[in-house]
Amino acid sequence: MNIGMNLLLWTAKVTEAHDPLLADLKKTGYDGVEIPVFEGTSAEYKALGGKLKNLGLGATAVTVMAPDASPISADPKVRQAAVDRLKWVLDRCAEFNCEVLCGPLHSPLGVFSGTGPTADERKRGVETFKQVAEHAKAAKVTLAVEYLNRFENYFLTTAADTYQWVGDINHPSCGMMWDTFHAHIEEKNSPAALEAIAKRLVHVHLSENDRGTPGTGQIAWAETFAILKKIKYDRWLTIEAFGRALPDLAAATRVWRDLFADPKDVYTQGLDFIKRGMK
Repeated sequence: MNIGMNLLLWTAKVTEAHDPLLADLKKTGYDGVEIPVFEGTSAEYKALGGKLKNLGLGATAVTVMAPDASPISADPKVRQAAVDRLKWVLDRCAEFNCEVLCGPLHSPLGVFSGTGPTADERKRGVETFKQVAEHAKAAKVTLAVEYLNRFENYFLTTAADTYQWVGDINHPSCGMMWDTFHAHIEEKNSPAALEAIAKRLVHVHLSENDRGTPGTGQIAWAETFAILKKIKYDRWLTIEAFGRALPDLAAATRVWRDLFADPKDVYTQGLDFIKRGMK
């Protein structure tokens, strides 16, 4: 098992300005970092890969989809744009030796149809992801499909729905992830839902119910850690927290107040909390 820190707490694009942060995360005891992949050049991501290797940090990645590149769109051109976009992201991931690409890859963030997902949307998404998963296999990256709560998307909102959808894709390079924040909102019984998806679970986000420091809120942490140990989960456990440093990101994640005194508290206290919980 590896413990990582999602860098969206600080930035939507990692640059040289974040070199001291990377070094401190390594010094603190992290095994790796989760890199936002939204923009940038091949050379930038290759350089980042070199830095991570020199520091001894592993890497995962996170991205989101836009309305003009929706994997579930009825428009074939828009679906092709989604395939092209995800292939581009996967190519960047390969350049910094990323193991997992996670996020709500299935549909555009914050876009709603006014109804629940349709059978046609599910089918189109499966067809799209079968193509993307082949590219992920070539890039040696595992896709980790993340469901979101119903206030952020409508397509995948529960572990059971995501488990079924990923099962329909049926590709070894495509699994699903668990995010404690979304599960806290949507699941009737989070520990039971987590245990039920063990076979397809490839990534975990540990995120407090207010998006602050793990262990300071209402998430069923003891039960969550107990299930992770029961199912012998041995992949990445990554802290995801959000602050107000970046106005656009704060607006997207609905962070309207300070949730912690200092970002360093999130990753120092959060790491200690996870280690205690997984002992």
